[in-house]
Amino acid sequence: MKFSELSSNQWFDLSPYLDTCFLPVSGLSGNEPPHESAERIAETGNWLQPLETAFRGRTVTMPAYHYFDAASHAEVDRLNDICIRMRGLGFKYVVVVSGQADWAKAPSEADLLVKPEKVGDIPNAEALRQSITSIWKQGEKAR
Repeated sequence: MKFSELSSNQWFDLSPYLDTCFLPVSGLSGNEPPHESAERIAETGNWLQPLETAFRGRTVTMPAYHYFDAASHAEVDRLNDICIRMRGLGFKYVVVVSGQADWAKAPSEADLLVKPEKVGDIPNAEALRQSITSIWKQGEKAR
């Protein structure tokens, strides 16, 4: 589900079942002309869409975080703060999704970073599905 599809009553009723949030991060710098911004946002959507389709009913896609520099410690810290806040809302798992390959590592407060390994990679829906189920299985073992 997308955040905009949930009313306050639905959130209250469904939140025990919606244990995973997807946090799209577009990685815009602010230097892109409109058409390049649209392309970068679409790339993130390409990596997000297979996850939303496979796990509808257990996940919520939160609003996108568009302007982000993965090389900036301050911005990574801010993203970690957002991940902590998502847990405060009741999400057990936080998955950051980006269409950009330029991440050195996953934010420490995220359970998973889904992104291309190199520029031009296309998402493999089955591999993405397995990466999500893997974090769920690890969580079950930790109980």
